[in-house]
Amino acid sequence: MSQPIAGQPLIDQPLIEMRGIAKSFGAVRALHGVDLRLDRGEVLGLVGDNAAGKSTLMKILAGAYSPDDGEIRIDGVPVKFDGPISARDSGIEMIYQDFALVPQLTVAQNIFLGRELMTRRFGLPVLDRRSMADRSRDLFSALGLRVPSVDSPVHALSGGQQQAVAIARATGFAAKLVIMDEPTANLGAPAIAKVRETISRLKRSGVAVIVISHRLEDIFAVGDHFMVMKHGRLIASRAVDDTHADEIVEMIVSGRDRRVS
Repeated sequence: MSQPIAGQPLIDQPLIEMRGIAKSFGAVRALHGVDLRLDRGEVLGLVGDNAAGKSTLMKILAGAYSPDDGEIRIDGVPVKFDGPISARDSGIEMIYQDFALVPQLTVAQNIFLGRELMTRRFGLPVLDRRSMADRSRDLFSALGLRVPSVDSPVHALSGGQQQAVAIARATGFAAKLVIMDEPTANLGAPAIAKVRETISRLKRSGVAVIVISHRLEDIFAVGDHFMVMKHGRLIASRAVDDTHADEIVEMIVSGRDRRVS
């Protein structure tokens, strides 16, 4: 599990800090000393082309990869993750583009996968299916999301409904940060609107969100900041109200920030 290296959470520190994160895969340098800072209830849009290093950086934050160099801090306290479970224990959840759901299992079973609720029957431990179903319904209601039934198998759901299940699973266990990888890709307009609404709800509740997306309009609609990456480097950070789509696209393509002389 993640272990604070020293001290206790520091007052007035950002929720998440990544300092000088570097990562290589063999001879390929994927990240070159990238910094990231995120406050509670802040929505950050992480943008760049397909080789920018966005997913690698987020997989390090989610515990899937270990950095070669650099430091991660939560509430000002340095932490090290030994895998995704330890990152999750620290309140960091990641929703992957393919949702990472088990199609044959029900909605409720997917939400509680790896966190199953148990009861005892005739002195033996058994799954508490009723409690998991009830809590799943409560969770969807609180998030303003809908699925046909929490007892439906996931393979029977639409793409937008599967996205709702992934969001519910990520936010249902006291998450501090939710990372969304292309959350509106391949969704229709109603489902996109629902995802944006959910991000806004998380923000209002104090949950930070990082959105990896090629759809700049989603970030402008619900985000606070952009972070632009190119070839594993941080190019620029911008407040949403201090930039426009043409500037962001130019930085993504050129890898240069015109505001820096």
